[in-house]
Amino acid sequence: MKLCRFQPQEFDAKPLSRSTHESHPHARAGIIEGDKIHEIHGELHGTRERTGNTWPLDRIKFLPPSAPSKIVCVGRNYLEHAKELGNDAPAQPLIFLKPPSSVIAPEEPIVHPRISHRVDHEGELAVIIARRCYHLDETESVAPYILGYACLNDVTARDLQKLDVQFTRGKGFDTFCPFGPILETQIDPAGVTVETFVNGIRKQSGHTSEMIFSVDAIIRFIAQVMTLEPGDVIATGTPSGVGPLVAGDVVEVSVGGIGTLRNPVIATQD
Repeated sequence: MKLCRFQPQEFDAKPLSRSTHESHPHARAGIIEGDKIHEIHGELHGTRERTGNTWPLDRIKFLPPSAPSKIVCVGRNYLEHAKELGNDAPAQPLIFLKPPSSVIAPEEPIVHPRISHRVDHEGELAVIIARRCYHLDETESVAPYILGYACLNDVTARDLQKLDVQFTRGKGFDTFCPFGPILETQIDPAGVTVETFVNGIRKQSGHTSEMIFSVDAIIRFIAQVMTLEPGDVIATGTPSGVGPLVAGDVVEVSVGGIGTLRNPVIATQD
């Protein structure tokens, strides 16, 4: 099933806000069937009761599939990516956070900050949480806690990341977490391709079967540390081939069975 959050085109979006709620005040949720969206009451993690309203796909703007309280990212989860940055494979999931203020929608611009001289793309499979999740029993399935999957770009100021002990500054700029355009509920997270294209040229190509830690292992590990809330996002790591973005580029992250997340890159407006 393909789900989405969207905004009718008659409402102008206000991108680059520090709050996804402020930037998309007319957000709605729906089920995609053919070339139409069937609007539902409330959020995607609710009962999905249809309102009776339908919207043609060509008359809406896709929004991020959730408004997360946090984005938990997994670093170095593909061996070849760890190697290309000169790192060993981690013995356990390496997690860090991106702030909700970094979230933008498909087609909204990634802003290259003035203080960074190297901003990289990192295409990833994202997991969106369905219900509160904390301290799972060993025999308990993670499946009921997963709402679905989306494309995500873990944009990174690589030069700043290398300067700092931890990743917050390099990963946390406004606009550094595009994700969407839809949420897919029916894929095998261990069986899809993850690719990134810059100006139509493929830069990254990997397969989730190559992940060091599976989605199951990642969720269990994170839930030992923090409570995952409905709508929270887990970025599962990027394959090798990360590289720079500059103003004027268009970057696309494609995940098999989901679709393509597209964002232009612009220079800072400050």
